[in-house]
Amino acid sequence: MGNAASQQRQKTNPLFFAIETGFFAGLIWGGLHWIFYALRFTKVIPGFLGEPVFRHKFLISAAGQLTGYLLFIGFSVLCSILYVLVFRKIKGPWAGMIYGIVWWSVLILACSWSLLMQPPFRLPWNSLISEFCLFLLWGLFIGYTAATEYTDERKRDSSKGMA
Repeated sequence: MGNAASQQRQKTNPLFFAIETGFFAGLIWGGLHWIFYALRFTKVIPGFLGEPVFRHKFLISAAGQLTGYLLFIGFSVLCSILYVLVFRKIKGPWAGMIYGIVWWSVLILACSWSLLMQPPFRLPWNSLISEFCLFLLWGLFIGYTAATEYTDERKRDSSKGMA
């Protein structure tokens, strides 16, 4: 008979896990969005989430772009918390990809009149496709990270073998 410590499986705190996942999702994919903007793959400014609060002239400056990057990190943390609390038990990458597409639809298509200077049908195709791919991968990162943490069969099997 093994000791109690080896029989008890350490559980991941969903809130701390979601905050960490969201932080890195925002850091990585927000940084990639900034690079896309700098290389002119997209005309959507990195600070588009701050458009209702900050002036557009500020958001296109270096300080405004950094502010937008930080806003995207915060947005990613909130979205990750939502995903982990609601969808963390779903296996595989598809749920995360759909989650990213839904957020792209909400932000770029539905809310574009308040967040962007121009409606989505006036954005160039390369901007729409770049943003779509970015949000698809962002959602995949959040979703697959949560799925791996909460549905990994190898972790459960190895913890049973220790008992």
